[in-house]
Amino acid sequence: MERDTVVPPVVCVVGSSGAGKTTLLEKLIPELNRLGLKVGTIKHDVHGFEIDKPGKDSYRLKHAGAVVSIISSPVKVGVVMDAEHDPGLAELAPFYSGVDIVLTEGYKRENYPKIEVFRKEVHPPLELTVPRFDPDEIDELAGFLIEKFFAGEEQIEGEFR
Repeated sequence: MERDTVVPPVVCVVGSSGAGKTTLLEKLIPELNRLGLKVGTIKHDVHGFEIDKPGKDSYRLKHAGAVVSIISSPVKVGVVMDAEHDPGLAELAPFYSGVDIVLTEGYKRENYPKIEVFRKEVHPPLELTVPRFDPDEIDELAGFLIEKFFAGEEQIEGEFR
């Protein structure tokens, strides 16, 4: 089966606000890229968001009533769609064809593997029976993800198959 038709593994990065989820992802993504993985991300925002700038054509067209607005260039594609509910990760999967792994920020209630960003300055010490990584152990965390989700897969020309 081609990688483009396979649903990639999804790992949710969760933790308290200000725990360092985005910082962890900013370090982890380049390391996974270096190891040959194509990474997709999803940021969950329960408050809603605007990604376009007021006054720009794409913003104006979306706010004129388009239910889907796409802006495309030779190097990026952006999609803004109306949603009638908070879509779950399974509903967003079609947007991730061609990637090897999807890392989310949030979605702690979804039934997917999770990495909790835990800072001892913010939380009391816990005795846990799950793998633990220091925020600076990015290469070890990346290796753990490769072993967990890609063990036995062959790496060909920088891609896992």
